Amino acid sequence: MSHPQPLGLALGSGGARGWCHIGVLRELERLGARPAMVAGCSMGALIGAAWAAGRLDALEDWARGLTTAGFMGMIDLRFDRSGLMRGGAIMGLLSDLGLPERIEDLQVPYAAVATDMAAGREVWLRQGSLADAVRASISLPAILRPHRVEGRWLLDGGLINPVPVSAARALGAGRILSVNPNDKGGGPLWEPSEGRLWTALSAPELLDKIPDPLRRMLPERNKAAAAPDYFDVVSASIDVMTEYLRKTREAADPADLALSAQLTDMSTLEFYRAAHAIDEGARIARAAEDRITALLR
Repeated sequence: MSHPQPLGLALGSGGARGWCHIGVLRELERLGARPAMVAGCSMGALIGAAWAAGRLDALEDWARGLTTAGFMGMIDLRFDRSGLMRGGAIMGLLSDLGLPERIEDLQVPYAAVATDMAAGREVWLRQGSLADAVRASISLPAILRPHRVEGRWLLDGGLINPVPVSAARALGAGRILSVNPNDKGGGPLWEPSEGRLWTALSAPELLDKIPDPLRRMLPERNKAAAAPDYFDVVSASIDVMTEYLRKTREAADPADLALSAQLTDMSTLEFYRAAHAIDEGARIARAAEDRITALLR
């Protein structure tokens, strides 16, 4: 009697939309599915690490509890820096989650995908410091500073492999379930909004907590939707690039089952809306329950 090939997860990048991976993982738990390995890119690397360490509950509690004010507390706007958010805050989170120090100590094989800033090449981090691997993989340009690992400055893996099917395959997966947080459903990659993120950040109770240079950049509240703002441009630029790369990589190396979250109403930077993304992840996994069950046979 033949045994099913080991199932691997490929968890894609997507900024805040990547919280949807938690919903997918919860549905896999409900179905009794236990993937044998996980490869993650950016937010997929963070959530994959927490899952592989048995600390998904702790990460989900933190994500659901993150407020707009909490997000603002992670911003450190200085023009001599290369990112908007403090890397120390992310490293602190990884420590608070109680993750093991080394990738080798995780419960299943794991890989975090990053991009070598100098060589422009994909890097698979499969051993060594887990915190460094995750921190490097989530180094979203203009948002989080690059991270130095073994002499190389590394950027977000989504710049080169947004949904890392190839990395999951390299870990030994015979079948692969991938999750893309950025499905646009055939619609535009960006469309005018009501400046929701700017509006949230410019709420009166938060203004005093915003660094002065950023506060001066805020548009007037009644003009928030007049033109693309800073966060619109960053988010749309990332979407344009990663969608092209995702389609190119998918054509050459498709997953056995690909799930796609539709979170067009959510910016890549709205990390404080985790519940919305988690619910979407659970929805797409429930909708694919029959296909997931067939994949497990």
